[in-house]
Amino acid sequence: MTKKKLASIAVRVVPEPAQRRVRYSCEKCPGYCCTYEGIEITQRDIARLAKHFGLEHARGEQRFTKPDAKGKARLLRHKRDRIFGSACLFFDQKKRRCTVYESRPGVCRKYPEGTRCGYYDFLAFEREQQGDEKYIALT
Repeated sequence: MTKKKLASIAVRVVPEPAQRRVRYSCEKCPGYCCTYEGIEITQRDIARLAKHFGLEHARGEQRFTKPDAKGKARLLRHKRDRIFGSACLFFDQKKRRCTVYESRPGVCRKYPEGTRCGYYDFLAFEREQQGDEKYIALT
């Protein structure tokens, strides 16, 4: 029996992608994205929110959502907001933060889907121009 020579295979080690450098801070924002009129959520999101509040799925859907104009999707309900007119039902207007952060919908988890947030860039620019770190820029 003859021995076969093993072929050598070149292996290239690819380093893990560097951590994305996020160029915005939600802690310095008044929650503009929470005031979008049509925050569409999925049945999975509704289930997560219902569980958070100890409700049955159907009750959570009724309390927290409304149908979109075409009746095909579910949107988060809104309440009056002193700055932007209306905001997500789960938005704390004093702290300007989400009250269900750990159970927030998928669309909120993904936002803004990049390293930059357009509103935050606008807000930072306006705050610099006004010389006021707490200035709230309205579009």
